[in-house]
Amino acid sequence: MKTVQEVTIRDARDGEREAIANLMLEAYQQYAYDLPGTRWEEYSQSIRDSVYGDVPYARIVAELEGSIVGSVQLFLSSQEAYGKPEMGISSPIIRLLAVSPAARGRGIATQLIREAAVRSLRLGASTLHLHTSDMMASAVRLYERLGFERAYETDIYNGETLVKGYRLCLSDSSLLPSSTPSI
Repeated sequence: MKTVQEVTIRDARDGEREAIANLMLEAYQQYAYDLPGTRWEEYSQSIRDSVYGDVPYARIVAELEGSIVGSVQLFLSSQEAYGKPEMGISSPIIRLLAVSPAARGRGIATQLIREAAVRSLRLGASTLHLHTSDMMASAVRLYERLGFERAYETDIYNGETLVKGYRLCLSDSSLLPSSTPSI
């Protein structure tokens, strides 16, 4: 009988950036055919740039059996996340949630989001934000199941694509463990 390994959620190490970039590109590859023209090349370069940049407050990874199988980036505001202070989001934002296709269905995305929410609460934030599009339908279903609600005032357009804003109210989120200290 094979023992089921537990997923470890932790901060990424600098030496893991290439592994994280490869994981993200593998996870997002499914959208390559949904994007018009050269948009996939631009998007994949943006993913790679985000991994090698120093803007995220935290890079959180999921490790399983010694391999990185998931990751998410946590930013402190819309200025840091998108270079857009005019969006007016001054609380944490998660971006580029990715889980290896081979590791999906184990609750890894939920664990990564939960860790980002716990960290946001510890920073004194009352909300956690994210942006996604209809192209990522399974992700939208996950976010809504976890309690994220539409934040229409934070919607943005990327070319012709509507990128929808979502917000999680941390004070009444069932996503957070009951022992999470509030600030």
